[in-house]
Amino acid sequence: MPAIRQSAAQPASMPPQRNADRHIERMKRLGHIVAARDLSEDDRIEALLAFAASSLGADVAALGDFSDVYTARYAYDPSGTFVKGTVVPVSDTFCHAVYLARALLMVEDLLAHPDFADSHLPSKTGMRMYVGVPVWVDEGMKSVLGFMGREPSRQPFDEADVAFMELLAAWLGSYLRQKQQRDMLEHLALTDELTGLLNRRAAERRLTEEFAHAKRHDEGFVVALIDLDHFKSINDRYGHAVGDEVLQAVARLLEDSLRTEDWLARWGGEEFLVFLRGVDENRALFIMERIGQKLRETPIRTHVGELRVTISTGLGYPGQDDSDIGVVLAEADSSLYRAKQQGRDRVELRAQSSGIIWLAQTVKHAVREGRVRMATQNIVDLATGEVVADESLARIQAPDGHMLPAGEFIDAAEGMGLMVDIDRQVVSQAMARCTEQVVAGNKRPGFAHFVNLSPQFLARKELVLETLATAQTYCTQCQVSLGPVKPIVFEITERQFLNNLDSLEADLKPLLDFGFRLALDDFGSGYSSFLYLARLPISFLKIEGWMVANMRQDKKISGIIENLANFARSQGIITIAEWIEDAETARILRDMGIDWGQGWYFGRPELA
Repeated sequence: MPAIRQSAAQPASMPPQRNADRHIERMKRLGHIVAARDLSEDDRIEALLAFAASSLGADVAALGDFSDVYTARYAYDPSGTFVKGTVVPVSDTFCHAVYLARALLMVEDLLAHPDFADSHLPSKTGMRMYVGVPVWVDEGMKSVLGFMGREPSRQPFDEADVAFMELLAAWLGSYLRQKQQRDMLEHLALTDELTGLLNRRAAERRLTEEFAHAKRHDEGFVVALIDLDHFKSINDRYGHAVGDEVLQAVARLLEDSLRTEDWLARWGGEEFLVFLRGVDENRALFIMERIGQKLRETPIRTHVGELRVTISTGLGYPGQDDSDIGVVLAEADSSLYRAKQQGRDRVELRAQSSGIIWLAQTVKHAVREGRVRMATQNIVDLATGEVVADESLARIQAPDGHMLPAGEFIDAAEGMGLMVDIDRQVVSQAMARCTEQVVAGNKRPGFAHFVNLSPQFLARKELVLETLATAQTYCTQCQVSLGPVKPIVFEITERQFLNNLDSLEADLKPLLDFGFRLALDDFGSGYSSFLYLARLPISFLKIEGWMVANMRQDKKISGIIENLANFARSQGIITIAEWIEDAETARILRDMGIDWGQGWYFGRPELA
């Protein structure tokens, strides 16, 4: 790269061998910092800047980028005058010359340089020495790595110094590119593509923060869960495209109806979540009834004409003894169910007389009375169309006999600590079904049965040992030599274990030693997915449904899926795409190299 450099008299240079040794030692130290596993990303950047500044005899080091202004994204300055986050006009920076020239700039004495001698910058900043290195991200350059000193450089920077700075700039460019990709993935993972609202994952994260804030400041809030009445009939009669138009219109109407301090998310399917800040249940009831009335009176315009829709709403609010947001969500969910049971198009609160959450009681009694049922959904080899596996899904049989899908009770079960018991019953039923099919010869060799396991279950050593004993009993009943690999595959979801990866390895070891395999669900939903692959013996990757649902509209997402398929194939890992709803999606995924598929196109979940 060409450099703009001040000419200066050359003082006596360091002996060649000594200079080479210094350069090698410097590069080693740079590599140690880059590879250090005990540093966070921010700490790593700051450590690199501090080391580089010291190595080059600079007082300040900064990595900044240009837009309408210059912003120091990272900075090293022991004096504290130039700190991370500093924002200054573009023209008030030395880096501006580097940004314009797209070339390295080295100035050993600013006051002796023709372009800076008459500038106010040296006197304004107190700096005499400056080095700026362009930082390239792919083909673009918006960032500059800068070094400044309060005294002129005592000796010119040599080729080794330039190589050192350019290597550091190249690494920083690579880091920024990876960060952009992570930010893009996180944005996609936290945003509902159809409505542009927060999706469920983002809402869950924000709800946890809101709950903690409300507890600290003793503030009230109410969570409202909204369900579009008879939405399935709209999809069935007019098609999913019209259904999408309705969802988008409802999202805009809800947004426009809320106060500035409230926020909205798409909770899933035709459900929305509203967070109402600083209100009690009576005020929340008034707000949501007003919104319901507005929606009732506002026709939704679609390409097939105007449609009228109504909503059912359930409210949940925290009690003095609630320890987490799960109880509030369970309350809102049970209130929503009651609103639908009472005829829809209404807002429901919990029963004020008893304070007992209907859904909580339903789940508790179902677990106690053994009314947890298992449904299964087929998983198909995309290349052959053959059913090669199935997934076991939890259902609860309500007192009136109808089945509650997992989406209606999982949050409540997690909030009440009942997932352990639900997992226990589903795992037992999955093993029993597997045994029956093996004995009857109904499934081909290698057929896999996927079962979800929660972190609470895995942390209970006695349940893990009980599972192993149950598995051993069923294997004996099979009277078939299955070999070291068993048909059961346990699914774990990355986001459930973010802070417990070390303990997770220990919890899984007895199950893996027995021959059960491991699937990573929701792959692509977080930036630590590859850490799981490095630490755990993953046999299957289940690509998260939002990526499959949006890949045909977004080439970036389709590219990500194809790269995941290539990576998994190179590691001997089978990929499974979820949420496949039509033949064309299945074909595209097959052509990308995805191995297996799951979704309503291949069959809806059915009770075992």
